[in-house]
Amino acid sequence: MIYYVNLDKFYKIVTAMKILQDLNVDLHTHSTASDGSITPSQLVNRAIENGVDILALTDHDTVSGIPEGLETASGTDLTFIPGVEVSTMWGGSCIHVLGLDVELNNVELKKALSLIQKGRFERAERINLALIKAGLPSILEHALSIAGSKGQIGRVHFARAMIQKNLCEDIRDVFSRYLVKGKPGFVAHEWPSLKTVINLILKANGLPVIAHPARYKLPNNWLTYLLEEFASLGGIGIEVATGSHSFADIERFKKISIEYDFKASRGSDFHSPSESRYDVGRAPYLPDCLLPIWASIGLRG
Repeated sequence: MIYYVNLDKFYKIVTAMKILQDLNVDLHTHSTASDGSITPSQLVNRAIENGVDILALTDHDTVSGIPEGLETASGTDLTFIPGVEVSTMWGGSCIHVLGLDVELNNVELKKALSLIQKGRFERAERINLALIKAGLPSILEHALSIAGSKGQIGRVHFARAMIQKNLCEDIRDVFSRYLVKGKPGFVAHEWPSLKTVINLILKANGLPVIAHPARYKLPNNWLTYLLEEFASLGGIGIEVATGSHSFADIERFKKISIEYDFKASRGSDFHSPSESRYDVGRAPYLPDCLLPIWASIGLRG
């Protein structure tokens, strides 16, 4: 059988895809608006210095850092994407979902994020009590001073406070001894459902992406259930190359991205120059065979 192909059109498509693949894109970063250690402006300037073409600021449960980032990126060659990383509860586990290219002033999204931030402070109070019960001094006020606001306080702020008080050596030491499941200082928390969060992102005209899927340590059958439910609810992307993924993880989720027809994302999950595995724009590149999610951002204008 002979197939007649418009080779000129085909080569244009291939060339366009290659250009998209070669862009330096970082769609998962954090600033002082949540648990990062540098301001949105500093993050944008760091991205420019590192040769990033497209940057998304995806602070935890807030879009408050976006205006500063947009203003700093204005007039530069950097394309700045408004984003957010929202904590969800699925199957008893906390799953993080990125909302990329969200509408900054979407009222429903902002209202929901405000409620999540209220829950963050309530969890912080319980973490502090658990650490006191474990024999540590009260750390809440110090952690709050690092976080900058009650609505953004998280485990990383407790960790930094514990390091500054010489209670632990580094971030890894804090989490391995105190702030993970089964250790003193860990407290269970009920985040919004996966369905609720995906609906919020879609209503804000954003692209829902599962963040760092290898981190959840789900059994294979549970991971299958998560991916199927995520897709059925309107999720379209998955992080393949990210700060907490090994090269084996990248290969694994490359195959999953193809199997489920997910668009692939790349992000450093940058929080701090001294704490993060990868600097802004320095995460491994996506495998060539994958469709990058930033192609969808471009098509949406």
